[in-house]
Amino acid sequence: MTYLITGGAGYIGAHVVRAMTQAGERAVVLDDLSTGERDRVPAEVPFVHGSTLDRPLLDRLIREHGVTGVVHLAAKKQVGESVEQPLHYYRENVEGLRVLLEAVVDGGVRQFVFSSSAAVYGMPDVELVTEETPCLPMSPYGETKLAGEWLVRAVGRAHGVATSCLRYFNVAGTAEPELADTGVFNLVPMVFEKLTERRAPLIFGDDYATPDGTCVRDYIHVEDLADAHLAAARRLTEASETGENPDLTLNIGRGEGVSVREMVELIGEITGHHALAPTVTARRPGDPARVVASADLVSKELGWQARHDVRAMITSAWAGWCRRHPEAVAERG
Repeated sequence: MTYLITGGAGYIGAHVVRAMTQAGERAVVLDDLSTGERDRVPAEVPFVHGSTLDRPLLDRLIREHGVTGVVHLAAKKQVGESVEQPLHYYRENVEGLRVLLEAVVDGGVRQFVFSSSAAVYGMPDVELVTEETPCLPMSPYGETKLAGEWLVRAVGRAHGVATSCLRYFNVAGTAEPELADTGVFNLVPMVFEKLTERRAPLIFGDDYATPDGTCVRDYIHVEDLADAHLAAARRLTEASETGENPDLTLNIGRGEGVSVREMVELIGEITGHHALAPTVTARRPGDPARVVASADLVSKELGWQARHDVRAMITSAWAGWCRRHPEAVAERG
């Protein structure tokens, strides 16, 4: 097996490359480096700089590297940006996927793992989000992920491609400091940034119907998420060898909720910046009170379960942050 990993130079993608190659799988990476970093890809892994919108490049890559499976992570993923630039998001996330799937079908590739998102659910009013929870995305980003799932499943059924769509929840942590998330779009790095500036971290709303009034989320370590991609890819390969054509849609989470306030307090404890109490500000539009995954189906289908807790996520993420921001340690109180 040789897997094409699109977006393999990104934060999550690089961890997927790491998990698969350490498990003995062959991989080739395609990334346009719009947000990815070339140095994240090991020297021994072939790297191609390009876009999933480039059909001739895809055909040549699949042919020359003997690609037999695809793990598709390449996508634009900022919710706010997607509201401002919906055409750009549909082009990159949906049209890019369509072109890639055409190349997959014509190239005889028979396994396809699609990285989806819990954003497909929107604002679910349930204790645990299962794969049967209605999908009502609230942003163009979430819409493109849901449309991507529809397209992946339809192509799988029509052309005999084994498929898996992985809906992952809030990703944090790093397997190595060098692979840490460099963006400041999610809670953990947003708090790190404030603490590094010696400013109080922000909590957006404390009047939700939750135990402490702040939003509750399901956090998943990026290393566990990468292992889930590996497990999904191997499950599809095994199925293809036995003549099955699975069509799996799976939540990837821990099934445990942690509130924003709990996360901020734990970050303060781990980083040593606990003296900076958070500032509560107005709610952000569209933030649901609680989004926590049911992880029962992925355990049943893939034999996978998360191994890392929230403390491990924050500790490893902080090590990665300090590697790029040494002043964060120097200025600790």
